[in-house]
Amino acid sequence: MENKKSSTSNRELILSRTLNAPVELIWEVWTKPEHIVNWWGPNGFTNTISIMDVKTGGEWNLVMHGPDGTDYKNRSIFKEVIPYKKIVYEHISYPRIIATIDFEEQNDQTKITWHMLFESAEQLIEVAKVHKVVEGQKQNMEKLEMYLKGLSR
Repeated sequence: MENKKSSTSNRELILSRTLNAPVELIWEVWTKPEHIVNWWGPNGFTNTISIMDVKTGGEWNLVMHGPDGTDYKNRSIFKEVIPYKKIVYEHISYPRIIATIDFEEQNDQTKITWHMLFESAEQLIEVAKVHKVVEGQKQNMEKLEMYLKGLSR
């Protein structure tokens, strides 16, 4: 069998991390607005969530408030929701992406794989340069880890 490179690999961003919490808790902090508002986004950002209907076809509208006072409106549609396994959403505001978050139970830990597919390689490059998306996503995962530690106390 040939090992072929994905035809979309030049417009993908993939991050994985194993978190010290059971999948049920990870799912809850990803799908409940009262949790995700506390850790979503890069360092220094806060969030206002107006809609978060986590079901296939459901809507997710939030405003990310940057540390410089800039507001970033975000609108997404959930394309697939499999409880404790997978969330797929289409981010329909800029930048347009399809995000897939896989949740893999590993005893009392959970491995999250976050896959973002951009419309084009050029868009990924632009977002990486202008908005520092790679660093932002790492910070997002770090904030999630810190939030989980706070919940377990």
